[in-house]
Parts: sequence; structure tokens; C-alpha cells
Amino acid sequence: MTHWFEGPLAAFDTETTGVDVEEDRIVSAALVVQDAAGGRLRVTRWLVNPGIPVPPGATEIHGLTDDHLQRNGRWPAPVVEEIARALAEQCATGRPLVVMNAPFDLTLLDRELRRHRASSLAGYLRNKPLCVLDPRVLDKHLDRYRKGRRTLTDLCELYGVTLDGAHDAAADAAASLELVRAVGRRFSARLERLSPAEVHSLQAVWHAAQARGLQAWFEKNGTAEAVDPAWPLRPELPAAA
Repeated sequence: MTHWFEGPLAAFDTETTGVDVEEDRIVSAALVVQDAAGGRLRVTRWLVNPGIPVPPGATEIHGLTDDHLQRNGRWPAPVVEEIARALAEQCATGRPLVVMNAPFDLTLLDRELRRHRASSLAGYLRNKPLCVLDPRVLDKHLDRYRKGRRTLTDLCELYGVTLDGAHDAAADAAASLELVRAVGRRFSARLERLSPAEVHSLQAVWHAAQARGLQAWFEKNGTAEAVDPAWPLRPELPAAA
């Protein structure tokens, strides 16, 4: 029997103007699809002219400048719709979607859809069940007492996954996909009896517990930072009065 972490997977990643999911914008995105472990990767890339300046700090990370995006990027409205439809298509086939730090990328996409399409990610998914595998949440739960950071680069090094060209959306998505396979193999005794849908549901619980722990740590150290327990998508903020 082929375990789910050896079977069909898709992975999604974005590069952005910053880290605020409510205000920042997508500048590039990629969807990587693989039918089985070791199989050919099918990659779809999008480049976006966000319509706002790209801060120098963001350009330093992903290398995408205002000039390059204005010359080569497409307007956000048709791009975010294409992305949402592509993700919905994967969900319709029952293919799990790998998203590293899912609440960031999926929430940002949702906000872009609200901003440019007067819609939402849920609106495009409709009744198609979203099944997300988040290597950060998985690793943090399955190896919770390990010290050190859990960025994509750190996790790839730990699990022996090749990451060529970090902070390129396609490269990061492909590495995240292989990372989930590597996590599944390392912890197969704890994961192989679960379906991807069950793992999805458990991750929501695990992430909430992880968020509570981080919030407590922040409060203990006097850091005024709120940690959102929602996963894989943060709820829409209420409209300002």
C-alpha cells in the first residue's frame, strides 16, 4: 500500500511585498504538482505587478524589483483568480496541498481575492474540501522538543531536502513538497494510519496549541505581540466602525 506521503501532492508558495497578510501584496506565486514521490514536477508560475512599491527589504529577500515587476508582471485581478481556480482544481481532485506556514500564504491570497475580485478563497473552493499539509506545523508537533529555528531552509537542511534558490516561489514550493514527504517517512509510525484529511484536522489543533505556547512565551518575556491560533486560514478582520 502506498502511504499518502508517497502519493499525489501539490504545493503552493508566494513571494510578497512584506509580512502583513492584511496589507501586503503578492508579487509572485507558484503551484507545483507531483503525482507520486520521485515523479516529474509540473510547475505553474505567476508574476504580479502589485500596484504598490516593493520595499527594499522585500526585494533583498526575493530579488524582485519594482522595475522588473512593472515590466514583466501582470495585474493582480486576473492572476489571483487564476491562482484560486488552480488551487480549487487540486482540491477537487482530492490532492493534498502543501503550504509552508499556511496561515500566511493562504490568508494573503484570500485578502488579495477580496481586494481585487470582491470574493474570497472559500468562494472559489465552494464545496471542495481544503486539505492542507503544513511542514512547519507537522515538524513542530512531531519533534516538539528539538531546539532551533524551523524556517524552510532550516527544515530542509535537517531532513536532507535540496532547496535550490530559496525565496523563489517555485523552488520553495518544490522543497516544501519534498519536505512533507521526508517528514512523513521519518514519522511514518505516527502518520501512516491517518488520512490526509485527518492530518489536516489534527494540524488545526496542533497549530492552536503551538500558538498558545508561543503567546505565553511572548507574555513571559514582555513581548507585545499577538499570535493568531487560526489555521490554515485566518478569519477576516471585522470592518472598522
